[in-house]
Amino acid sequence: MSKQKEEKTNVMRVLDQKKIPYIPRAYPVGDAAPDGAAVARLLGQEPASVFKTLVAKGASGGYYVFDIPVEATLDLKKAAKAAGEKSVSMLPSKQLLPLTGYVHGGCSPVGMKKRFPTLFHESCLELETMCVSAGKVGFQVELNPAALIALVGAATADLIAEG
Repeated sequence: MSKQKEEKTNVMRVLDQKKIPYIPRAYPVGDAAPDGAAVARLLGQEPASVFKTLVAKGASGGYYVFDIPVEATLDLKKAAKAAGEKSVSMLPSKQLLPLTGYVHGGCSPVGMKKRFPTLFHESCLELETMCVSAGKVGFQVELNPAALIALVGAATADLIAEG
């Protein structure tokens, strides 16, 4: 078990290289990746501070990365507006790995194959630290939101559905 905690993902290597402090977090994984709320529970974190990374395709053909709290739902209209698109649609799971280098449940805003326009839900600005995937199912990194936003060149916006 201790060996698992020492494992470095590409996300962790990028953060180390850029000298961005983070706390690695590991959680047990069964046959399937747990949902975000379960990950938050396994990490002992508030769900509002654990963010999931979603990838969408805009009407123009461009790709966008959206990071929102795990219990929230991405509002596609708000996301499109924030991205400057007429509309956006979620990327099918089978296209995720070839496009980003990450699998469903292990997608991180850090270290994708290509840099895509990235938007975080504005609530992250109210947090001291936030967790995002470390690029592999079973691993998260906890870090300062402003440092993460600066690293990936992201913006913030209201991206989630009400209710």
